[in-house]
Amino acid sequence: MDVEESTINLVSAEGDSSPVPLSVAKMSELVRSMMDEEAEDDDVKEIPLPNVKSQVLHKVIEFCEHHLKEPMTEIEKPLKSNSMSDVVQKFYADFVDIEQVLLFELILAANYMDIKPLLDLTCATVASMIKGKTPEDIRTTFNITNDFSPEEEAQVREENKWCEEA
Repeated sequence: MDVEESTINLVSAEGDSSPVPLSVAKMSELVRSMMDEEAEDDDVKEIPLPNVKSQVLHKVIEFCEHHLKEPMTEIEKPLKSNSMSDVVQKFYADFVDIEQVLLFELILAANYMDIKPLLDLTCATVASMIKGKTPEDIRTTFNITNDFSPEEEAQVREENKWCEEA
């Protein structure tokens, strides 16, 4: 059997095992390095991913499988739009059109597994949610409590007004 056609099992935090083609699994630098470390063991059958829940791992695998068939276009920085459909292909824009909790879990998984295109996509999605919004709008979007008193907030704005100069 060709090495690229063989599979490896990625094991989620819950212990669920997902068989994945090596080419898909190796999109993760973490998995790639774990496989390289075990190379003399030729029989690497599974890679434990204790920081990744099953639901999130399935989304990560879906992303990687699609990315191998249709690589994502480079995300321009700064973002040209706050709509991801203007930034990346339809599949990728739809892929990140998900609940906030899952989006943040995908960011954590992409970071942990070291999958740069997925990390770029998920972080750009959060950036698009912030783009053009006031601090109050951002707090509402992400359910953040403002723990500054009006006086403290005014002081911080004064100290950092150079940031807002256009």
